[in-house]
Amino acid sequence: MEPSCTKLNTSIPCAACKLLRRKCAEECPFSPYFSPHEPQKFAAVHKVFGASNVSKLLMEVPESQRADAANSLVYEANVRLRDPIYGCMGTISTLNQQVQSLQAELNATRAEILRYKYREATNSLIIASTGIGATVAVAELPQAPSTPTYPPRPPPPQDSFGVVIPSCSSPPSTHESVYATPSSGANFSVIPNNNIVPYFD
Repeated sequence: MEPSCTKLNTSIPCAACKLLRRKCAEECPFSPYFSPHEPQKFAAVHKVFGASNVSKLLMEVPESQRADAANSLVYEANVRLRDPIYGCMGTISTLNQQVQSLQAELNATRAEILRYKYREATNSLIIASTGIGATVAVAELPQAPSTPTYPPRPPPPQDSFGVVIPSCSSPPSTHESVYATPSSGANFSVIPNNNIVPYFD
């Protein structure tokens, strides 16, 4: 419950009445909100808004919200004195810029976190796929074929006169004779007369 003027010590006027150099009455609208121990608050409000305007504003606000209204007037008056051009709007603009800057920094940090997670997931997939591929490659690697064993090549065929018939697969060497030397047992200088039939009989 808001304190009333009747409960205050009337011998010590409030900051408003002290600044205005008047007696602080029991119905003083400034007494509950401007303590005599903080005279600079009402001085700033009076310089920016004027005592009569402050009194009207406080009377238009419900009694439960007058303390907040008085604090708001004090804040706005101090800001206006520091920045006569922009006042509270300058402070609001500065705070909005800070919020936007922090939001951009937050978005950049979130994007960096997503890139890091994507890079980690990609590396994990590459490592997993490389391990599986190596295992499959080793499992499916064909065995080296064994060296085939061929039977020995048969000797080249000969005719009845001892002539070696050349093979198509192995052409005769230039150093070897096409004709083989007849066997020593055959004698072609003597013609046998067993099968000679007389012509003039």
